[in-house]
Amino acid sequence: MQALRIAVFLFLAVLCNAAVAQPLHGIAMHGEPALPADFKHLPYVNPDVKKGGHISYGVVGTFDNLNPFILKSMRTTARGMWDPEYGNLIFESLMVRSRDEPFTLYGLLAQTVEWDDSRSYIQFNLNPDAKWSDGQPVTPEDVIFTFELLRDKGRVLFSYPLQTVSKMEKVGEHGVLIHFNEKANRETPLIIASSLPILPKHATDIDNFERTTLSIPIGSGPYRVKSVDPGQRIVFERNPDYWGKNIPVKVGVDNYDQIIVNYFLQDTTVFESFKKGDIDIYPDGSPAHWQQAYNFPAVSSGLVVKETFTPKTPSGMLGFVFNTRRPIFANKNVRKGLTLAFDFEWFNRNLASDAYTRTESYWQNSDLSSFGVPADANELAMLGPIKDHIDADVLDGTYKLPVSDGSGRDRSILRKAVNFLKQGGYTIRGERMVDSAGRQLSFEIMTQNADQERIAIAYRRSLSLLGIAVTIRTVDDSQYQLRTTSYDYDVIIKSYPSSLSPGIEQVGRWSSGAAKSPGSLNFAGVADPDVDTLIDHFLTAHSAEDFRDAVRSFDRILISGYYVVPLYHIAQQWVARRSRIAHPDTLPLYGYYLPVWWDASAQ
Repeated sequence: MQALRIAVFLFLAVLCNAAVAQPLHGIAMHGEPALPADFKHLPYVNPDVKKGGHISYGVVGTFDNLNPFILKSMRTTARGMWDPEYGNLIFESLMVRSRDEPFTLYGLLAQTVEWDDSRSYIQFNLNPDAKWSDGQPVTPEDVIFTFELLRDKGRVLFSYPLQTVSKMEKVGEHGVLIHFNEKANRETPLIIASSLPILPKHATDIDNFERTTLSIPIGSGPYRVKSVDPGQRIVFERNPDYWGKNIPVKVGVDNYDQIIVNYFLQDTTVFESFKKGDIDIYPDGSPAHWQQAYNFPAVSSGLVVKETFTPKTPSGMLGFVFNTRRPIFANKNVRKGLTLAFDFEWFNRNLASDAYTRTESYWQNSDLSSFGVPADANELAMLGPIKDHIDADVLDGTYKLPVSDGSGRDRSILRKAVNFLKQGGYTIRGERMVDSAGRQLSFEIMTQNADQERIAIAYRRSLSLLGIAVTIRTVDDSQYQLRTTSYDYDVIIKSYPSSLSPGIEQVGRWSSGAAKSPGSLNFAGVADPDVDTLIDHFLTAHSAEDFRDAVRSFDRILISGYYVVPLYHIAQQWVARRSRIAHPDTLPLYGYYLPVWWDASAQ
């Protein structure tokens, strides 16, 4: 009997131990991290690079604030403070995302993490070596303080994920245990780990946190702010005492002694500065510009190098966005008619040297796309009654945007557009598209720069053939920000980048809740319970198959909604650089990554 009791005790002990979460060096949205626990560096860096030298970036815009975490900071904060494109130079997250995997995180401020299979909690075990730039240690109290502050006073991008937290507590000397409520999903722990900064409790002014400031901040990142010229330039210098320079995710990263970010009113000025040598990197998104603008001496002498990179990522979506908060765009048939009216073939041939490919899915060129793929039994079951709200051709995979004859006035396509506009309550009378009260269909397209204006003019040309009155207004950066934050526009041009692991960012772009929140990224004003349901489907998917089908369903309902007039995408990334700026040979999954480039003249 005693032996049986011992055996039962040991069996239960084994079960209990098996249930205890083990510290993990990395976590993945689906599956397991690709890198082992003892990895030395990320696969797309040069681990032997000698740090030094400098780089100068150029951006369009201005800034009057060094706090990127409040609503007032949107588009007016100095780049680099919290900016994945250049690296989070000042502030850091608990974990960092690998750009060579769909959605996998490895330890940064958090050395290891623990969670359960249902992801109802996550525990971050801070690296005991982590320090602020003033030498103070990064503590669990800093983490809890930050999350409470951002939850209560941060802009939506930071406050929204924290609405899923039910409880936070310190565990031991370096641990922070976070419990989630019913609002959380399987992606939530990864968002908390990678998309939120950690701020120093001892050096943060709570009372004035929501005000703009040019005070030099204290962060845990690899750089410090050296100097600030408001609205013009910010200079970052390497912190020689940076705590994390030897941890695996930072080997071969942050390679310059000095990083300068210069601000310009328009992109043409950025390029002119690049030609003169004041700017070291120029990412180019214009085929005509890429083909024709690089005939200056620095290119022929080899001081400037043009390079093309081919990432393995989905297309994303660039297009004219209808603000459905406006009554004229509330009807889907009107939006569909306006979508069909855009003559992509004429635009591509006459204004883009046939360089573009028409975009017909938010995840085109990936397995997540619904384009050309009929919904299978599993997807239909997931959709349930929502399938009746998706266009039949989108559901069966036969959907395709019309291909015009390129004349700029393809009558067959324009006739289809007129038919849908008629179903939306508009008819042509006396060469004007009018509603039942005789009011002409008219709206404004708000643009940011000459390239957007050029596309808008092409669109206006097509719409004028239907008797639709379109005005185009190009505004400066501050006015554009003010109007988009308050949704004061009819139509704008926006890009919706896509990844191989879409998640919580889609809530900000498309959910009913975001549609009503000032400053959100739901530019189209979509407030559809079906959209909300399908977002939840991929956020809660357990298997890779269910996740794929859930994203395809979401893709289908966005396409069927005609919220955006799809424009185009380019499979390549184009970058011009000074020849002294070098990069690793290995290109990560998501394409080139500037924080791992370096100044070869310092070698």
